[in-house]
Amino acid sequence: MSTMTHTKPCNLKELYDSGWVSKTVREEIRENFLIKLAAGEVLYPGIIGYDDTVIPEINIALLAGHDLLFIGEKGQAKSRLMRGLIQFLDPEIPYLDIPGTPFHEDPKNPISKIARNYVDAHEAHEIPVKWWKREDRYAERLAPGTKFADIIGEIDPAKLAGGVSMSTEDALHFGLIPRMHRGIFAMNELPELDELVQVGLFNILEERDVQIRGYPVKFDIDLMILFSANPSTFNRSGKVIPQLKDRIGSTVQTHYPRDRDLGIQIMESESAIDLEGKYPVRVPYFMKEICEQITIQARKSKYVDQQSGVSARFSIANYRTMVSSARHRGVVLGESPAVPRISDLGHLYSSALGKLELDLMGTHQMTERQVVDSIIAEAIQIVFDEYVTEHGLDEIAEIFGKGVRIEVGDMIPSKQYAERLKRVPQAWEKAFEINASDDEAVRASCVEFVLAGLYSMDRISRSQDYGQTSYET
Repeated sequence: MSTMTHTKPCNLKELYDSGWVSKTVREEIRENFLIKLAAGEVLYPGIIGYDDTVIPEINIALLAGHDLLFIGEKGQAKSRLMRGLIQFLDPEIPYLDIPGTPFHEDPKNPISKIARNYVDAHEAHEIPVKWWKREDRYAERLAPGTKFADIIGEIDPAKLAGGVSMSTEDALHFGLIPRMHRGIFAMNELPELDELVQVGLFNILEERDVQIRGYPVKFDIDLMILFSANPSTFNRSGKVIPQLKDRIGSTVQTHYPRDRDLGIQIMESESAIDLEGKYPVRVPYFMKEICEQITIQARKSKYVDQQSGVSARFSIANYRTMVSSARHRGVVLGESPAVPRISDLGHLYSSALGKLELDLMGTHQMTERQVVDSIIAEAIQIVFDEYVTEHGLDEIAEIFGKGVRIEVGDMIPSKQYAERLKRVPQAWEKAFEINASDDEAVRASCVEFVLAGLYSMDRISRSQDYGQTSYET
């Protein structure tokens, strides 16, 4: 019994015989997008909070065959959205494997003189064909420091020295964009791109050809071009030449999560931190709320440069730090599962300061750490106020108002909290999604949340010394 194996065409004749049809990048993306859309597939895996805003705009732009500009502040998934568009390309496409050509030539429409001459001089079965994978058909570049030669090209001195005429394509060294012929190219931070390079991009968007040093060497470049930009710089006069703006087909405005729960979903999804394993961590929802609320408050703070923005990476890094602090305590003290507390937020300086562009003009009395402390305190107060309003924590407040003094800290064993507060108020059973009476570590986390919340409402006092905090009436 014999078995048949199906192999991909490896020369031009076999490719023609297979019935393969040449498509432009836009046709390819449109066809694959429509297949996924009609099948009800998830179009942009891992993208949260854009279902009713950003995603419909991208979908329409793809159907229109437009180049796209993503405008938004940092940490709004612009790069992820751009990179995600490769899923609408075919898994792989054939190209002519011809020595000397810098392009992945379309077998039916070669654009370089070398490839056209080679095809004219050989029989179809003599012309080798290889296959270009989808993931290799995307390239991106960060605008600052990018030169014309990097992405478009330059005259090659070595070729001139060899006797090649400067007015022919043989004298050119091609940059990244021509080499991405039949693919997708993305330029991050467009307003930071040198004006000369912007002019070169304008020519590619307008005519889909490449001109280097003024020589009219024309190539029918097949390419989808994507851009990203921060609104504060993109809208600044003179940063992007008007002709380039005018040639970009669609502009998509991104944004931060519209509500805290969506922010928490993004934070948990992107943190990629394992809460299970040998040293598990159990995170109360109010601690997740506080972690995300810290980011929300930073986006409103007068001490933070709002033109720069506060990235979702701020939440993600702080969440990882909080969970790691709890896990560290759990390992050292033998508590399992470990449960994050307010005192774990004392370690956020390391993950927070590098992600905030502070605006301290006229407020020199505020240090960077004081700004972070202020933002954390505001977040705790807002979340605690919500719990008080929804669940009524007066009963808990009364307990702490009767002379109870509790010392808290990220390395104090949970059982010490339990000893100081033997009776768990019934109000806690309805106030939190996890019952404080079930576990000492959970109780310790709830105690710290209530103490910090009461302090934010001026119901109790607080003193700090050597990394530990004491709350009392």
